[in-house]
Amino acid sequence: MNYLSNKKGFLGVDNKFNFKEKAIVVPFGLEKTVSYGGGTKNGPKEIINASHQVELYDEELNCEPYKKIGIKTLKPFRINKSIKKALSDMGKINEQILKRKLFPLTLGGEHSITPGCLIPFTKKFKNICLLHFDAHADLRDSYEGEKFSHASAIRRCLDYKNVSVISFGIRNISESEIPFLKKNASRINIFWAKDKKKWNLKKFKKLIKNKNVYLTFDVDGFDSSIMPATGTPEPGGLFWDETLNIIKIAAKNSNIVGADINELSPIKGFNSYNFLVAKLAYKILSYKFLFKQL
Repeated sequence: MNYLSNKKGFLGVDNKFNFKEKAIVVPFGLEKTVSYGGGTKNGPKEIINASHQVELYDEELNCEPYKKIGIKTLKPFRINKSIKKALSDMGKINEQILKRKLFPLTLGGEHSITPGCLIPFTKKFKNICLLHFDAHADLRDSYEGEKFSHASAIRRCLDYKNVSVISFGIRNISESEIPFLKKNASRINIFWAKDKKKWNLKKFKKLIKNKNVYLTFDVDGFDSSIMPATGTPEPGGLFWDETLNIIKIAAKNSNIVGADINELSPIKGFNSYNFLVAKLAYKILSYKFLFKQL
């Protein structure tokens, strides 16, 4: 696998620092089906650039997590013009990473990347639980004639019978998605944004206990006041501390086996949104590898 140098990769660590990698950051700026605001193809580049400003020391974990994790960044690669072939290519990349017993964190791109990212996990594990952060349920069978639309991301993941999903922050769902949701209620658990003050996180802990988990984070899951840099921002969403609390519960009680972050549409001159996503990526990796040690 071809990596960027430490200095050019995620976090911008000095090239003199040698480590055995445990995690691979994969830039995958797929943008084919966005339906409102565009720009997700620029997401990976801007997240990596912003990560160079993230403080390496984590005051919560009392260490510089990157030294204990070992993070390499894959060189950007050509994305096939066919969305189906592009997703297949992404699946093959994650398959290579898993064969090396490493942890993939993919930076999108639009949310349609997730079914591609997930392919090798559905083969490796008997069952896989999708931990899904989003404003939208993404359960449409297709949108504007495209079955691999970003609006169908979770539906395509659930095409695999060994996949279940726990969603947080949902506050936008179409009437056409409701029959599928009801029919598959045994595989879909939604913590609706409207019920945020009443969320039973003990129930979540029980749902996720000892499971193999793939984490997918659409940044419009965040409230639009802190994350307007996305194609379909929605008010009434998640804030930073409550988001980290959910991820910590997952890290402590399950086996997070891979992750992706998607739907950042950078706004020129507003670097704070890119920085937020970069810090989120570092937190996900830090909790995955270090939180159980606390």
